Amino acid sequence: MPTLRSATANASSVAVGTPSPAAASTPRSVKRRLTPGRAGELPAASRHTSPHRSPHAGTGTVCMPKLLSASPKSSRKRLYGDLVAAEKPKWNPRDAAQMRAVKEALHVATVPSSELVCRDNELRRVLEFCKASVEQEKAGSLYVCGCPGTGKTLSINKIKDSLVCWADEMGMETPDSLAINCTNLANTSEIFGKILGKFQNRKKGSSKLSPLQQLQSMFSSKDSAPRRMMLVIVDEMDYLITRDRAVLHDLFMLTTCAFSRCILIGIANAIDLADRFLPKLESLNCKPLVVTFRAYSKDQISDIVKHRLKGLEYDVFEPLALEFCARKVAAASGDMRKALGVCRSAVEVLEARLQDSPDQELGIVTFDHMDIALSKAFKSAVIDSILCLPQHQQMVLCALANTFQHCKKKATTLGELNKSYIEICRSTQVPAVGMLEFSNMCMVLSDQGFMKLGQSKEDKLRRVTLQIDSSDITFAFKGNRFFQKCLEQPRC
Repeated sequence: MPTLRSATANASSVAVGTPSPAAASTPRSVKRRLTPGRAGELPAASRHTSPHRSPHAGTGTVCMPKLLSASPKSSRKRLYGDLVAAEKPKWNPRDAAQMRAVKEALHVATVPSSELVCRDNELRRVLEFCKASVEQEKAGSLYVCGCPGTGKTLSINKIKDSLVCWADEMGMETPDSLAINCTNLANTSEIFGKILGKFQNRKKGSSKLSPLQQLQSMFSSKDSAPRRMMLVIVDEMDYLITRDRAVLHDLFMLTTCAFSRCILIGIANAIDLADRFLPKLESLNCKPLVVTFRAYSKDQISDIVKHRLKGLEYDVFEPLALEFCARKVAAASGDMRKALGVCRSAVEVLEARLQDSPDQELGIVTFDHMDIALSKAFKSAVIDSILCLPQHQQMVLCALANTFQHCKKKATTLGELNKSYIEICRSTQVPAVGMLEFSNMCMVLSDQGFMKLGQSKEDKLRRVTLQIDSSDITFAFKGNRFFQKCLEQPRC
């Protein structure tokens, strides 16, 4: 007598494997009535069944083989395709919210919320310097220099926040911080009043002395010196270099006082401080550590743009378009602010085309859009005019670029400009013209709108100001070895 298990197995094998006579003889009309009911019970089976029906398919007990006949590859493809679409949706440039998010991410004023990229080495050096000063409770000075748009100010602001977090984690007293932009100072000596005002929150100074004298007196004695360290960030230090070098020297000398609590970080675009000021500061025993921020390369520019757009869930730029922008900006100046401006302009070109052609198919920023944006940014009538000038007039423009771009001067004199021009002629082994002919060339350049000449009794004392962007001069001569040499060694 069979056991219960064997009986059950035999029953199931009959039910699944061999159709019963009743099932085989079921009329077609009954099958049609049964099919909707079974599809409602087993939706997956109804969706994945093969179009080739079994000759024995009639009742619900024989619907399992239809599941086995489904194509697993097609199901997997549909499933994974849906997941990819959900993870990376396409960008809709006509969507106002998406367009606003892209423009905001590419705006110069937008500070990345996450870590900075492409400045790891510079950040590490500055942060290690600040940590050592806080641990040892010892004052020190550091000078951060580099061309405009290389991330100097943004990096130092990030370091200020990192230093506070590090001090909290280590259980140390959190240093105070003070940021000063020298261009906002009506008088250069005001910088000492701002530093003193920060310290006076805890200790009052004597009103009979100047702010500098009060700071020097405060840091000369252990009893009067503040307990807490202070990170003083002085941005746009070029202003002090060109206006009042004595203030610059006094500022760095504050870090040499026996009980000074200042960690001074100066930020400037002048990259030749080592040649002009470090010997003097070294003789005063206040030589700062110098950290140079080099111009961004094409790979770094591309990585920074991608990092800014990382938070968006869609692609905005065609890879070739982004590479084209990075190459052009890196060749001209390596200015990241310029690259962000070009990228925003390319997005606006796409936006304008979609507005002009409502039926145009949606897409991302292509090479053509980027080419138009770069043309607006660099290929101007000014550059074409520069390239059509005689060689010596072009060399005068190089002298102007060295003066106004590298040395960050607002104005110079015709005599100083002539000296810079002669230096360029000497370095390139080109005979220089005389002062009278040089003055005539400058008058021609002034008539064409490249520079502006002031009035003076002596020709050499005539005031000279630049009327065009100095980056246009640099871009016009990119790829030209002769003029690249003219721009290599600025004389300030």
